[in-house]
Amino acid sequence: NPLYSLLQMELEALRSIYEGDTCFRELSPVSFQYRIGESGDPKAFLIEVSWPETYPQTAPLISMDAFFNNTISSAIKQSILDKLMVEVEANLGTAMTYTLFEYAKDNKEVFMENQPVNTVTSVSNSIAIGTPDVPASKKKDKKEQLSKTQKRKLADKTDNKGELPRGWNWVDVIK
Repeated sequence: NPLYSLLQMELEALRSIYEGDTCFRELSPVSFQYRIGESGDPKAFLIEVSWPETYPQTAPLISMDAFFNNTISSAIKQSILDKLMVEVEANLGTAMTYTLFEYAKDNKEVFMENQPVNTVTSVSNSIAIGTPDVPASKKKDKKEQLSKTQKRKLADKTDNKGELPRGWNWVDVIK
C-alpha cells in the first residue's frame, strides 16, 4: 500500500525530528500531540493531530480537546483550529504534521493574543505569599488610615527625613 509507506515515512520523520523533544508525544502511530509553549507558560496549548486512513489526501483530524487546554476559551480554540485548517488545505496531499506543529509554534503569540492569562496560578501564589503576612498587613492598614489633616500635621511636625525636629515636645517654661 503506497499510502501506508507514506505514513510510515512521515511517522519516522516525526520521530527523528522530535526525538528528545518533551513537547512531542506520540499517542499512537497515527496520533500525535504537541505542546506549544513551555509547561509553565499560561498561554501554552496542546494540539492533537490524528491521521485518518485517507491522510494525507484528506485532512488530518486536529483536536484541542486535551485536558491541558481546559483553561482556553472555546472561541480561541476554534480560531486556532480554523487557522490550522487553512494550513492543512494548503498542504493537502503532503506530509503536514510537522508543518502544522511548526506553524502553531511560530504563531503561538498571535493564536493566544486574546486568551486571558490563566489566573489560577497567580491566585495560588498570592495565597502562599499572603498568609504569613496577615498581621503585618493589618498593622500597615492602621498606619495608612490617617486623615489628610492628620497627615499634614505629621508632615509639618517632621523634617523631610520624617524625623521630628529637636525640641518638638519641649515644654515652654517661661509661659
